[in-house]
Amino acid sequence: MENILLLAHTEADGSLGKAGLEALATALGLGGALTVGLVGAAIDAAAGQIAGCGAVRFLAVTGDAFGQPRYATDAAAAEALCRAADCQIVLAAGTSRWARALPGVAYRLGGRVDTHATCLAMLGEAPAVTRWFYRQRMEAVLSRSQRPWVVLLDPGCVAPWSGTPSAPGTAGTATVEAVSVEPPATRTTVTGYQSPKSDEQTIRPDAKILLVAGAGWTKKQADGAVHAAEAEQLILAFLRQAQASLGGSKSVVDLSGEGEAVLHCMTHMNQVGQTGSTPRHAKGLSTCCHGEEPHVVGWRFVNQRRAINLDAGCGWARGKADVLYVADAFEVMRHVNAML
Repeated sequence: MENILLLAHTEADGSLGKAGLEALATALGLGGALTVGLVGAAIDAAAGQIAGCGAVRFLAVTGDAFGQPRYATDAAAAEALCRAADCQIVLAAGTSRWARALPGVAYRLGGRVDTHATCLAMLGEAPAVTRWFYRQRMEAVLSRSQRPWVVLLDPGCVAPWSGTPSAPGTAGTATVEAVSVEPPATRTTVTGYQSPKSDEQTIRPDAKILLVAGAGWTKKQADGAVHAAEAEQLILAFLRQAQASLGGSKSVVDLSGEGEAVLHCMTHMNQVGQTGSTPRHAKGLSTCCHGEEPHVVGWRFVNQRRAINLDAGCGWARGKADVLYVADAFEVMRHVNAML
């Protein structure tokens, strides 16, 4: 097996995130000699976290300039680590930070890059990646002869590595080799982060439950009136109490441009399906949704799928949901929130 380099950047607290640990588990499964390349303002916590993973080398690019996500500094650090490690396979988590920088690094090294991989494993004598094409309708397994081969692994596809970390503030048994990189000139300055309050956050990739709302929430109900405000309160109450994530059908996220009643908590960032995201939550609940293909595509990787719909013959509900509640979504969610 060829030598493998795992590239990982630290999080705000100096540790490795879940996506990085998932990439580590994948790298260990390949069986080759593993080198870990760390990037961050300080990497002691990250090195101690994975000191017992079995890597033969630990390399690091550190400094304040490399603590923030930025193409120029991330690309320079990754390129230096790749040249120092001299490995044929370069694996990294498909985070926004690496997805922005590593394709350019592959070009600088004269190699190739594959993004959105869901698996990297041995196929015979050669490594091969698995990924989806055409909005998750077709799965392909492919390999490359060009080296270095950079692979970005989509988060949520494998179980993260769960070894025992060493004591906080130490690098454990990991002997980290520093790779010197002169920070390139930059035109951007990171002044801080702005995040919504935890009870206002509607997109939670690590949540166990995904609630998908359709345009039916904003239509006339049994009394002939629209209850969009109440619908939003019911949805947000469920998200807060269950710590669930919110998804939306294309019809509901497009309502803002059609002059109709809207759910103010819903944006195009929440859209799932054929033209949106493909989430990987353990459980999903579809409410007031219609249609077949957009939901089938968007929910392909949701393990348990349930739906609430007054129409028992709905194309989405028939055969696509594991459990169907033929009921009014307003009534159901009122009871669910009361139970929570």
